[in-house]
Amino acid sequence: MAETLIPPIEELTVAWESAWADPSFHAEFERLLRDYVGRPSMLYRADKLSAELGARIWLKREDLNHTGAHKINNCIGQVMLAVRMGKRRIIAETGAGQH
Repeated sequence: MAETLIPPIEELTVAWESAWADPSFHAEFERLLRDYVGRPSMLYRADKLSAELGARIWLKREDLNHTGAHKINNCIGQVMLAVRMGKRRIIAETGAGQH
């Protein structure tokens, strides 16, 4: 790791440990996942696929979440931590080349 990154990584580590120990951080994260993202994701019983394969198959409907992907879970947690740290600019990589 480059020496210039050590201080911000240490700052991030301290902030994360503090947030992780704070029940209000967890409560806010869970609230945002529920009210904004649409968690917990719906489960859908795949009747035709179950019959074809001879098993009970359920699909987790990530596509129904806001933005249609699981990546928002990570972004919300990162933004919450950044706000807690007093950071004002956020760059979040989506995996689709969008920032």
